[in-house]
Amino acid sequence: MSQNTDSPLVEALFKVGAHFGFSRSRRHATMKSLVYGSKNKTDILDLTKTAPILETALTFVRGLGAHGKTVLFVGGKPEMKQLVKETAEALGMPYVAGRWLGGTLTNFNEIKRRIKHMQELIGERDTGASAKKYTKKERVLFDREINRLEENFLGLNSMERLPDALVIVDTRAESIAVSEAATLGIPVVGIMNSDCDFSAVQYPIVGNDASKEAVSFFLAQIVEGYREGTKGRVLPTEEATVAVKG
Repeated sequence: MSQNTDSPLVEALFKVGAHFGFSRSRRHATMKSLVYGSKNKTDILDLTKTAPILETALTFVRGLGAHGKTVLFVGGKPEMKQLVKETAEALGMPYVAGRWLGGTLTNFNEIKRRIKHMQELIGERDTGASAKKYTKKERVLFDREINRLEENFLGLNSMERLPDALVIVDTRAESIAVSEAATLGIPVVGIMNSDCDFSAVQYPIVGNDASKEAVSFFLAQIVEGYREGTKGRVLPTEEATVAVKG
C-alpha cells in the first residue's frame, strides 16, 4: 500500500476487514484508483487512500452535529437492518431499516399522510377505542394494517420534514434513495464497497459494506462524529450573531 500504513485509523480499518472489496469483475470503474490490488480475484482496497476519505465524511458529520441537523439512516440489507436501526436510535434520528419505498423523499407529503394515519390507528388501539368500534375479526385486520404501516414507516415516525442529510449503507443496493436525495439536493454519506459508484454521493466512505464488523465500525464513527459536533453546537441565535458580525 501507500505510505502512512502506521496510521491509527488505517490500522483500525484493517482490523475490521474494511479493506476487502468484491471480485474484480464487479468493480465499478470509479473505484479503480482506490484499489491496491487483487488477491484470489478479490479486490483489496487501499486503506491509506480510503482513510482520508472517511475523515472528510466525518468532518461533514461533525458539522451536522454542530448545527443540530436531522440525519436519515438507510440500510435495507437483512444483515444490516438492526445495525442501522440501533445507530439511528442512538442519535434519536429517523431511519429506513428495510425496503425503501419509492417517493419516501420526493413524495414526502404522501409519506407524512401515511405516517399520520399510522399514528391515528396506533392511538385508537392504545386507548382502547378500537375495541369499542370494531368486532374481534375487524380488530385482527386493524392490527394487521398497523403492523404493515409500522414495518414501512415506524422509523420515520419522528421525521416531520425532509432530512438535512442521509447516511446510507451500500449505495448500490439503495440506489433509489441515492437518486431521490440527489434530485432534492440532499447530501449523502454513503458506505460503499468496490462495486459502487464513488461519484454518486458527496461524502463516500469506502470499505467492506458486506461485513457487519466493518459497517459497525463505520456507523460507530458516524455516531461519535455527530456527538462530537454537538459538543460545540451552534445555536440559531449564535448563527444570527455571527451573520450580523460578518
